[in-house]
Amino acid sequence: MRDIKMDLLSTEILTNRLRLKPVSMAYKEEIFSEFTEDITKYMCPRSPQHIAEIEAFIENAILDLKKGSDLRLVILKKDSQEFLGCAGLHGMLGKTPEFGIWLKKTAHGRKYGLEAIRGIKNWAEQNLDYEYFLYPVDRANIASRKIPETLGGKVVREYEHKKTNGNILYLLEYRIERA
Repeated sequence: MRDIKMDLLSTEILTNRLRLKPVSMAYKEEIFSEFTEDITKYMCPRSPQHIAEIEAFIENAILDLKKGSDLRLVILKKDSQEFLGCAGLHGMLGKTPEFGIWLKKTAHGRKYGLEAIRGIKNWAEQNLDYEYFLYPVDRANIASRKIPETLGGKVVREYEHKKTNGNILYLLEYRIERA
């Protein structure tokens, strides 16, 4: 594994249609307006009530990038630079990093999520020393479940998780092996 701590703030991942780059304050308005209650239905965090919550998220994400613990990225269309959502690889200092992703409503159904996660996975295989990836997803979120399943992921654990708003998620945790 090479030393990625210094590289994360300038990391850019390009795929056929997407450009993934570190989250920054330049995207706070789009994240705030698109990270809605509908989008967070199957996610642990709740939708933000105030833009200050997004600013705090971005500040923490930048700290994690500097520490080398998490790769938190915005997802942009390569051709137009349109903001599509956010993705990340969390717990990178350990042996089982975890994927996370969300896309704005108008970006659903176009396989951007799979393309983004595949791009991050390819990057990680070249840059990280890990055993396997984890991908937790709510059992009812069929579209998101297709991502780890397409990447060969197998369910290794099922559990309940209480969201910050008090609702319960019924999570399936997929294990995705190295290529």
